[in-house]
Amino acid sequence: MVNYILKCVIVYDSNVGNNDNIIECEVVIIRLTKRQEQIIKIVEEHGPIIGEDIADLLGVVRATLRPDFALLTKAGLLKARPRVGYYLASKKIPSQTAETVKGMKVADWKSAPVVVEENVTVYDAIVNLFLNDVGTLYIISEGGILEGVVSRKDLLKIVLGQADIHKIPINVIMTRMPNVVTVTADDSLWEAAKKLVDHEIDSLPVVQPIFHNGREGLEVIGRITKSNITKAFVELGVD
Repeated sequence: MVNYILKCVIVYDSNVGNNDNIIECEVVIIRLTKRQEQIIKIVEEHGPIIGEDIADLLGVVRATLRPDFALLTKAGLLKARPRVGYYLASKKIPSQTAETVKGMKVADWKSAPVVVEENVTVYDAIVNLFLNDVGTLYIISEGGILEGVVSRKDLLKIVLGQADIHKIPINVIMTRMPNVVTVTADDSLWEAAKKLVDHEIDSLPVVQPIFHNGREGLEVIGRITKSNITKAFVELGVD
């Protein structure tokens, strides 16, 4: 518990323009009252908490505590935020916007996935990519199990390499499981956005567990892209 406040009072000479203008320095020790100590304890245990609730816990009216709140906030022991209340200066209080973003679920913002079977040719994959106007294809095997992903960059590399894209199957150039970064419908949109940034990718498959012919895997039920994140950001601004 904090019992004292150390306050340094410095007097400057305005006629001197450097560090030599300090003409007096006095350290003042202020002892907290029992009520101020109680306020700090209440905020520590219940913060963030509004002034009215602190007053109720102490059995006084809000106006009685104004000098105490003024001293404690000026001393840097407490901080206050409108519609939030008082909290310890050493404690980070998440903003309402941050809480809202982290409350958004992938399930509410995902788009329909574009999938192709692993035995299609690179040429057919390119056609699917442009017909569906997407940047990533999800490659599946029998039963809809996710096997890998292919991006525009992957397809561009194979085309520039002058390979016969009519004969090469797409599974030759795909990024294979388990190296595919995924999310679930229950994940937060913030978690999905962080994965996009951390892994420097454009799209995430939204997956759920699947069991087919004795084999466990992941089924693609959606996708999250940078466009989805942008739409959510715009919607947040509208709200």
